[in-house]
Amino acid sequence: MNTRHLLLTLGLLLASLAQAQKPEFRAAWIATVENIDWPSKKGLPVETQKQEFRNLLDMHLKNGLNAIVAQIRPVADAFYPSNLEPWSEYLTGKQGQAPDPYYDPLQFMIEETHKRGMEFHAWINPYRAVFNTARSSVAANHPTRLHPEWFVDYGDANKTTRYFNPGIPEAQDFVTNVIRDIVKRYDVDGIHFDDYFYPYRIPGKDFPDARAFQRYGKGMSKDQWRRSNVDSIIVKLSRAIREEKPWVKFGISPFGVWRNRSQDPEGSETQAGQTNYDDLYADILLWLRKGWIDYVVPQLYWEIGHDKADYVTLINWWSQHSYGRHCYIGLAP
Repeated sequence: MNTRHLLLTLGLLLASLAQAQKPEFRAAWIATVENIDWPSKKGLPVETQKQEFRNLLDMHLKNGLNAIVAQIRPVADAFYPSNLEPWSEYLTGKQGQAPDPYYDPLQFMIEETHKRGMEFHAWINPYRAVFNTARSSVAANHPTRLHPEWFVDYGDANKTTRYFNPGIPEAQDFVTNVIRDIVKRYDVDGIHFDDYFYPYRIPGKDFPDARAFQRYGKGMSKDQWRRSNVDSIIVKLSRAIREEKPWVKFGISPFGVWRNRSQDPEGSETQAGQTNYDDLYADILLWLRKGWIDYVVPQLYWEIGHDKADYVTLINWWSQHSYGRHCYIGLAP
C-alpha cells in the first residue's frame, strides 16, 4: 500500500471512529430564578454555593448526563461580573450586590463542569426583566431604571412581570450585546434560550406594545410585526455568536407545539390552547430552516396518550421538522 492510500485509509478510519464516539447530548436544566435549583437560597455563604453546585454536577454525572444548561441571566441580571447588568439577587439576596468573598460564579460553574468532562450551555432569558414588580429586588443600575422606555408590564392579579419590549430595536440590540459579551469572555459550549419570547397570553389582556407597533409596524399586521421582532433578534444573536466563536452552539427550547394542524397543514395533530407561532410569536421552524439556530429542545411536558398534546405524536412531529438541525427532547418529570 502506498503512502497516499495509507493516509486515505487512516483518515477514513479516524472519521469512522469519531462518528462512532460522538456523544449524545444528555443534559439537565439548572434554574436559578427564584432559587428553583441553585443556589438553594439567596445569600448563602460562597463556599456553600460552590459545594451545592458541585453536588448537582456530581449527581447529574452519576446519572449519565454529559451536559448542563445553567441559567445565568434569569431577569436581566447576571451570575457573573457585567458592565451591562447588575449582579443577580438570587445569589446574594440583593440585586447589584457582589458575592463576598468575591468570586465569578459563571467562571466557577464552567470550570467545574468542564473538569467533569461535561458541556456547559449558558441559559439566558431574553426578555424577562423583573420577575415580580411587587417584590423583586431592582438595582439602581438595572436596565429598567436606566432605560424605562424599553420596558412594559404584563400580568394579572397574582403577579406582574416587567419585560423588554421586543418591538424596540434598541432593546434587541442591548440583549444581543449581553450575549456577545458572555460568548466573548467565557468558555461556554452553547447559548440556550427557553420559551419566553413574547410571554404566554393572559386571557382578556393584550401585551401592551401598541405604541411601539404604531412607530415600527411599517404596514404589517400586529401578529406579523411581533413575529418579525422575534425573528430579528434570533438573526442578530446567531450572527453575534458566530462572529465571536463559531464553535459555540445556539439552541432554543420552545414550547412543545409549533402550531396545531387545525391552524396550519404543517402543524401537529394537537389541540394546544397556545402555540409558539400564534401566541409566543416564535416561528421555530423558520429558524431551523434558515440555520439560524444549531439545535432545538421542544418542551414535551405531556404524557403518552394526552388528549390534547400526545407525547408520541409530538416527538414524531419534531423529529420530522428539525431540518437537519439537532433535535433533543425537553422533559419535565
